[in-house]
Order: sequence, then C-alpha cells, then structure tokens
Amino acid sequence: LYTAWHAGESYWKKTKLLNKYSIGIEISNPGHDYEYKKFSSKQINSLIKLLRYLTKKYKIKKQNILGHSDIAPNRKKDPGEKFPWKLLAQKNLCKWHNLSESKLKKTRNLTLNPNEKKIFFKNLYAIGYPRSKGHNKNISLIKAFQRRFRQDLINGKIDKECSIISQNLLKYK
Repeated sequence: LYTAWHAGESYWKKTKLLNKYSIGIEISNPGHDYEYKKFSSKQINSLIKLLRYLTKKYKIKKQNILGHSDIAPNRKKDPGEKFPWKLLAQKNLCKWHNLSESKLKKTRNLTLNPNEKKIFFKNLYAIGYPRSKGHNKNISLIKAFQRRFRQDLINGKIDKECSIISQNLLKYK
C-alpha cells in the first residue's frame, strides 16, 4: 500500500502526518508566490460535486474539510484567502462561523489583553489547529486562521474580531 505525501508534515486535532488519514484535492492555481488568482466557478462547482460525493461515501464531517494552511500553517498558505470557504459552508460542506459580517467588522483592530490572547490560542487548539511555539510561528498560525475565517484582512494580528470568530466556531461543532 502506498501513501501520498499531499499533506506533508501536518497536524489536526490530535492526528499528526495526515497523509495516511486524508484525501488530498489539488485545485490548479499559481499560488501566492506567482500571481495568486481567484478560483474559477468551474473549479468550485467541480469541487462542490466532488466534496458531496466524498463526504457521503466516507462519512467525512464538515469540520474535517480543511486546507493545507489549516494543517501546516508554518509551511503552507493554500488554498488561501480567495478560496470560497463561506460558500462551501453554505452548501454544508465545511465549517464556518454564523456571525454577522457587519457586526464583526466593528470589532476589527480592537486590541486584546494578554489573557484574551491566551484564550484565542486555546480556542484555535480546541478547533484543531496545531500548537505553535515562537513569535513567527504564532503569526503563521494567526494568518492561517485569518485566510480561512477573515479573508479580507490577513495581518497576523489577533484582535477582537478574530477572538469572537474563534469562540463562535467552538460553539457550533
């Protein structure tokens, strides 16, 4: 039996090296280093059909539909902030928060105290993100979260908006 190396060094919840336990789907895109582009509707429609088939056949829970940046935030940026996670969630194919975007934006850039920042990281670990040590790795982790759940501002800084989204994601498992 062969194992593909699509996920590489990776982690989600308590599982390491997800290659053995996951299905990798590659969507053609030049990526962040080569003029990252919006995904075409043809690509996304094909992905939706494929995800519906795979989730049904293999009984995959929507909280386990992930991107490379979720499982390897220190190495990967894809599928990135142009990937339509919210649309997939509306099709019941992945996890998303159920908060009002306009209300959330009012909490953007509001600073957190050190304890609130600790709670944010605890929330990320409870969601499934890998633990990270070191300032640069924490920034990568925050950016991975933002690429997925706050796609219009990826700055690697924790603010009240990020905190509220992380709390909401834990409520609706």
